[in-house]
Amino acid sequence: MQKILIIEDERAISELIRLNLNVAGYGSRQAFSGEEALAILQEYTPALILLDVMLPDQDGFAILEKIRPSGIPVIFLTAKKELADRVKGLKMGADDYIVKPFEAVELLARIEVVLRRFTHQSSLITYEDLTIELEERTVKKADEIIDLTLKEYELLLLLIRNRNKALSREKILELVWGYDYTGETRTVDIHIQKLRKKLGFEERIKTIFKFGYRLENTL
Repeated sequence: MQKILIIEDERAISELIRLNLNVAGYGSRQAFSGEEALAILQEYTPALILLDVMLPDQDGFAILEKIRPSGIPVIFLTAKKELADRVKGLKMGADDYIVKPFEAVELLARIEVVLRRFTHQSSLITYEDLTIELEERTVKKADEIIDLTLKEYELLLLLIRNRNKALSREKILELVWGYDYTGETRTVDIHIQKLRKKLGFEERIKTIFKFGYRLENTL
């Protein structure tokens, strides 16, 4: 059963969406604010997120910025009809955009299309000489399986999905270890060192002085 996170502050709309998802065979969780959604995502990994643009504590664009590195597809839900809002959401990485009010059949059709496209595209990730099978959680380099711990694996995915972008140690801690992690940023340094050694990425994972790390293409 594929799981969907509904981030919608209007409880009547959220409940209607939940009921329709249930009838269609999806599992779901509900969040009624951005803060609640981010907390849920620490222990719940949905196949897709339905994200309302207008939330009581922060807008959907801010939430999208925080969850985008996870690679989870997002469909925006909004009452706004302005073209600029749709364009902004799509440019930021949303996978689709649906304007309220909408028919359940339209929402379910859009969900199906996004999930089909995302599942097809992302079951396999390649980066230069690496191949990552997401369903099997295996990492291969030149057809040789590389043994990684769970956090090493999640860190590698984060770096690859944000290749050529500088990520701060604090942001890496937040996205890989969780928003409530209380450990030191030295944890990131140790795991980066292990990844470099296991993958031979000494020249690919660059250290950004007094900031963090960046994975670069070298081929």
